[in-house]
Amino acid sequence: MTKRSAVGTQSLSREDIYLFHEGNFFHSYRLFGAHLTSESGTQGVRFTVWAPHAVSVGVAMDSNGWDGTRNALEPVADSGGIWSGFIERASYGDLYKYEIFSRSGERLLRADPYGVYAEVRPNTASRVGSVEGYEWGDQAWRRKRRAPYAKPMNVYEIQLGTWKQKEDGTFYTYRELADVLIPYIKEMGYTHLEFMPLTEYPYDLSWGYQATGYFAPTSRYGEAKDLMYLIDRCHQADIGVLLDWVPGHFAKDAHGLRQFDGSPLYEYADPMLAEKPGWGTLSFDFGKPEVHSFLISSALYWLEVFHFDGLRIDAVTSMLRLDFEKKPHQWRPNEQGGVENQDAVEFLRKLNRAVFNYYPNAVMAAEESSAWPLVTAPAHEGGLGFNYKWNMGWMNDTLKYVETGFDKRSSLHNLLTFPIMYAHEENYMLPLSHDEVVHGKKSLLDKMPGYYEEKFAGLRLLLGYQITHPGKKLLFMGGEFGQFIEWKDEEQLDWLLLDYEAHRNMQAYTAALNHFYLAEKALWEIDHKWDGYDWINADDANQSVISFVRKSKKPGDTLYILINFKPIAYDDYRIGVDKPGSYQEVFNSDEVRFGGEGLLNDQPIRAEKGSWHQRDYHLPVKIAPLGMVILKKTAPKKKITENPVESATTDSRPATRKGKKK
Repeated sequence: MTKRSAVGTQSLSREDIYLFHEGNFFHSYRLFGAHLTSESGTQGVRFTVWAPHAVSVGVAMDSNGWDGTRNALEPVADSGGIWSGFIERASYGDLYKYEIFSRSGERLLRADPYGVYAEVRPNTASRVGSVEGYEWGDQAWRRKRRAPYAKPMNVYEIQLGTWKQKEDGTFYTYRELADVLIPYIKEMGYTHLEFMPLTEYPYDLSWGYQATGYFAPTSRYGEAKDLMYLIDRCHQADIGVLLDWVPGHFAKDAHGLRQFDGSPLYEYADPMLAEKPGWGTLSFDFGKPEVHSFLISSALYWLEVFHFDGLRIDAVTSMLRLDFEKKPHQWRPNEQGGVENQDAVEFLRKLNRAVFNYYPNAVMAAEESSAWPLVTAPAHEGGLGFNYKWNMGWMNDTLKYVETGFDKRSSLHNLLTFPIMYAHEENYMLPLSHDEVVHGKKSLLDKMPGYYEEKFAGLRLLLGYQITHPGKKLLFMGGEFGQFIEWKDEEQLDWLLLDYEAHRNMQAYTAALNHFYLAEKALWEIDHKWDGYDWINADDANQSVISFVRKSKKPGDTLYILINFKPIAYDDYRIGVDKPGSYQEVFNSDEVRFGGEGLLNDQPIRAEKGSWHQRDYHLPVKIAPLGMVILKKTAPKKKITENPVESATTDSRPATRKGKKK
């Protein structure tokens, strides 16, 4: 194990070196990189880097004129290419890169693969940093954290730089965001935040998906302890925090991982395996043990050091399939003649085993866009070992349907009914993510057909359908208030839209819907089993209406849900129910305060005797055009909890840091 003296000197043990090269050194960040320490009574920094093909390695710094030969590192004996050295009087914030002379004689300047702090782009050097010493206040959150299978999970996906900006167009810092973002999330009723990638990246418009620093939170918004503060504050407010993490590929920028020591090191040596031509990036070599140590350490680093509650793994399909977005001449089959990258399959299983070994209640969500089987099955049962998968099939079918004109929806009714056939094959999360509102795809609101008012009704319906469908939920920022223009990935959201009543009403609807979701166990307690769902009528294609039941463990929690996807009102739409008695409306998307016309079932509905939908009783229900109605069986005269968040009809745009409303 790692050896540390009383004054903090760090050195690689033989066991560390062995584990690193076996692919099992899962906390390698504790030794590799730049670490502030004291050796022989002198303060300084110990630098350690893996560069097996280098002729020499030094640390080029702003303090030595960027001449690495003045601070050369020594090869660690019998280490398989690890270099290390202690530099006296180096201190926090110092700029540095590794100066590597390759076997071809080329001088390379590389940022630290294990660096925890980086210059603000467009500058590319690493900085000496530290992730030690932050005093956390989230102990209560971490003690009570459990896997979310039978709990509500409603995720707000956010890109920190474009959610909200200061008046001069500059970014809020991590610390400042704590005062602006957290109250908004609580008011809106989300359970989790998901940050788009924060691992340091050079190009703003890659949104963090082409990284260069897998241990450095981007300096665009501050330093490591500032990010810790933001996460800590979220946890203290009972908000979970997920990180979008990208192990599938990395940027080709000269200071990054590409041919790190003059030869392929982190990437495959075979260009057919390494190149991702559609993205201009390089794939990690998933067959190399040292890459396993690097990537799994990165995953655990964000969970351990920053207290993230889980990771969303980006572009898993691109890792699994050798032919992903490639032309026939750009890939070759595996040894069995298939398209599977077996290296990646085994890596993902190993990653998930490691994460759940240390953090059994973590969220590990795969963005997997094919029909790859057993994504959320345990690795020891032949699965990939994730505990959640983005339901891309549901997303694609649903968006195709809601973008279709009203007169053609009847012919596409199967897009509403087919997803439930496989809804319980995996543990699913239903994403309406950033990818669906950018690059000409239009915003969610603008996807909707019809007149102005019908667009808002359609968006209310889409979000209502998502909330009531089995699976956890994710919505990209702006969708909650009806961002009209698709995501502008360099500017903040159009908060000025909240000056208009329709958008304020839309925001009020989303808040009420989210809080309704939190309050109703039937919408999440049996999310991943057939026991929690039953069709009432899946076959009303002519009228484009679906009706179904959501159940919890207690029969009294059962919800009866009707969704009308046509702009036609029904004053007497009949659904079958099993039991006699009264049924009361507990949610209606057509409330006036949400921007609707107010076609409500404002009195309890008495079940009538007579077979309907293979049930012994039926209810006559009013449904608004493009409306959703949710009913619950009640005892006579029993008061039902009103929909919460009445105050959400007021302006709910996020306040500035001083608490004033803009």
